Amino acid sequence: DQGGGEGTRGAPESGSFSQAGVGGGRGAGGEENKENERPSAGSKANKEFGDSLSLEILQIIKESQQQHGLRHGDFQRYRGYCSRRQRRLRKTLNFKMGNRHKFTGKKVTEDLLTDNRYLLLVLMDAERAWSYAMQLKQEANTEPRKRFHLLSRLRKAVKHAEELERLCESNRVDAKTKLEAQAYTAYLSGMLRFEHQEWKAAIEAFNKCKTIYEKLASAFTEEQAVLYNQRVEEISPNIRYCAYNIGDQSAINELMQMRLRSGGTEGLLAEKLEALITQTRAKQAATMSEVEWRGRTVPVKIDKVRIFLLGLADNEAAIVQAESEETKERLFESMLSECRDAIQVVREELKQIRDYILDGESGKVSNLQYLHSYLTYIKLSTAIKRNENMAKGLQRALLQQQPEDDSKRSPRPQDLIRLYDIILQNLVELLQLPGLEEDRAFQKEIGLKTLVFKAYRCFFIAQSYVLVKKWSEALVLYDRVLKYANEVNSDAGAFKNSLKDLPDVQELITQVRSEKCSLQAAAILDADDSHQTETAFQVKDNKPLVERFETFCLDPSLVTKQANLVHFPPGFQPIPCKPLFFDLALNHVAFPPLEDKLEQKSKSGLTGYIKGIFGFRS
Repeated sequence: DQGGGEGTRGAPESGSFSQAGVGGGRGAGGEENKENERPSAGSKANKEFGDSLSLEILQIIKESQQQHGLRHGDFQRYRGYCSRRQRRLRKTLNFKMGNRHKFTGKKVTEDLLTDNRYLLLVLMDAERAWSYAMQLKQEANTEPRKRFHLLSRLRKAVKHAEELERLCESNRVDAKTKLEAQAYTAYLSGMLRFEHQEWKAAIEAFNKCKTIYEKLASAFTEEQAVLYNQRVEEISPNIRYCAYNIGDQSAINELMQMRLRSGGTEGLLAEKLEALITQTRAKQAATMSEVEWRGRTVPVKIDKVRIFLLGLADNEAAIVQAESEETKERLFESMLSECRDAIQVVREELKQIRDYILDGESGKVSNLQYLHSYLTYIKLSTAIKRNENMAKGLQRALLQQQPEDDSKRSPRPQDLIRLYDIILQNLVELLQLPGLEEDRAFQKEIGLKTLVFKAYRCFFIAQSYVLVKKWSEALVLYDRVLKYANEVNSDAGAFKNSLKDLPDVQELITQVRSEKCSLQAAAILDADDSHQTETAFQVKDNKPLVERFETFCLDPSLVTKQANLVHFPPGFQPIPCKPLFFDLALNHVAFPPLEDKLEQKSKSGLTGYIKGIFGFRS
């Protein structure tokens, strides 16, 4: 047994959280220290049973789990909390395992049972081992070798639970605590056997646990019985799963119903139940060889597609029977995911054999391509149903919303417009499926569905215009809604069965007529209000502000981004130019003669040049 050395290895595990434990005691963990300093959940019971010890085992572990990580599935955080609380308990009780230099193992014995915190110490040991096992289970999805460590931790949790049960057999412990200890041990033992796939031993342990908690629930008040009943509901799916594996074939139906009521299973059962459903469908798929759709029979040779098609009716029935919107949404997503996987397998098969090509004789697409079209039709139809279901939920929220509630974002008509846009896009894709181009009935049916959703889309666009008081636009859209609805009513004679699951067009017509009356009344009142508020001082022309400083006018446009302040660009204005001067007297001026100067200059030659050089020039 790998868990046999827990006493020695347990000390380092606690020590690894020692700093966190000290920090928790000083800060956020102050309440934990106070909890360790007083008898946990035992003071009230001591008054009832005299000097006997009492420990509310289920209440303690449920409160600790919810407050320290398990609300979000964080088992590592809860394991750290168990280690820190265990360390504080040892310190408070002066029950330390040696010192920092040497480890000395100690066991809680009956002689030490003077305080119920010794029982709590053993309970924290079991919870720490259990939370470590659940943490390893999450990690084992990607690292299968951790499954061996998971089983070791579960065995250690069972060992500590059996030790707690043995201690509770003492005469110092009250009867209720003894029963809770037995139920707790049976629960952990059942989980260990469940992991080992020992179905008979597991169902015996779970039945023992269920019986004890049912007896405790019937013996106390309603408030105290809530926890016990919750635990019974938690282990019921495990019991039915074990019964199915033993040979009870009817258990699978009960498991499916539990799955719908709870909105999904948790813990050890979640993955196993999904695998069981797939395994059951795989057995039935061996007998399925073909499928018929729109008058054409297509052979189905791919196992994954067979499994999906076999579960199609069950998935649709489960969606109809689902009680909450969260469960419906989860089932829709699961169904779409399975459909995408099946389409991907067919698409890969098509790539390999390349038989999209039309048959030369018949002119029809190949069987595999037609099967691909059928699966795509299922995917798009499911997406339309999901979006339609979401649209119904938003419509109910729009009717029930309160204008003064600003705590959270309220739904708007724009949200519904987006959903109907997606639905119309899906309908366009349906019309483009290969193999259905010549199917006139199919084309007509999709055309009518498109008109229905266009009518609803126009209706909510009109609603959004009403909110911003654009009365004329809204009125035109309401008329368009009536046009679409009347077209549906006139052409829906042979397609009433296929349109019965769609929103009621006649109800929409009635609503639009009433909305039109309300809109016309609101538009008249709004026009009267605007006429009354208009005064003589309001702006009547388009003069900018710079030209009417002398007069007071109410101009709301001045506080907008399009304020009319000045003319821009400014207009041209005449300005004086720089004068031009013309010399008119120049033609009438008589200049003095210069002939004498020119003659002297002409006489000077080489002689004058030489005289000039030597300075003889006069």
